[in-house]
Amino acid sequence: RQCLWPDRQASEEEYAMPKASELKKGMIVEIDGFPHIVKTLEAKSPSSRGASTLYKVRFNNLKTGQKLDSSFKGEDVVKEADCARIAVQYSYRDGEIYYFMDMEDFTQYGLGASQIDEQIPYLVEQQEDIIALIVDGNLVGVELPQSVNLEVVDTPPAVTGSSATNRSKTATLSTGLEIQVPEYLAPGEIVRVNTATGKFMSRA
Repeated sequence: RQCLWPDRQASEEEYAMPKASELKKGMIVEIDGFPHIVKTLEAKSPSSRGASTLYKVRFNNLKTGQKLDSSFKGEDVVKEADCARIAVQYSYRDGEIYYFMDMEDFTQYGLGASQIDEQIPYLVEQQEDIIALIVDGNLVGVELPQSVNLEVVDTPPAVTGSSATNRSKTATLSTGLEIQVPEYLAPGEIVRVNTATGKFMSRA
């Protein structure tokens, strides 16, 4: 659990207390009483024997937008923030604001482009299977599904008879995302893309 499910109130003792080694991009933790989202994460192996692996983490303060760089040892414990998770659909974009709709009560929540910059290339209008993270009634971030289906809009011509090879080429997808795809794919085809790695998974 990255934060509380909305239909369940947990006592202080019930909160998951993840270790630094369990942190993932997009997780929301509480630091000095404020919710912070993990933006980047880097594990640094120790140079001397017997030393601990260090985890360098960049957080964004979800209340102020300020960046915070911290280092942890793998055994260090962090506190998850108290937030609700709700299923939403990506509705539309208005300028720099991206709007998501609660699938149950149709409430609209907006997020600025800078808050979801790395996720924008995977957003398609009317897309479901997105989890919104709500803190104090405000949308502070979204979790994307593991994969999304996007259309290939531009790529060099398919190479005949190359379906058995492992050679790849660059393709531009409908959201502007550029990925490496197998040579046999042509514009107009739909591909499944891993949202964590940005890599081609299969034809959809």
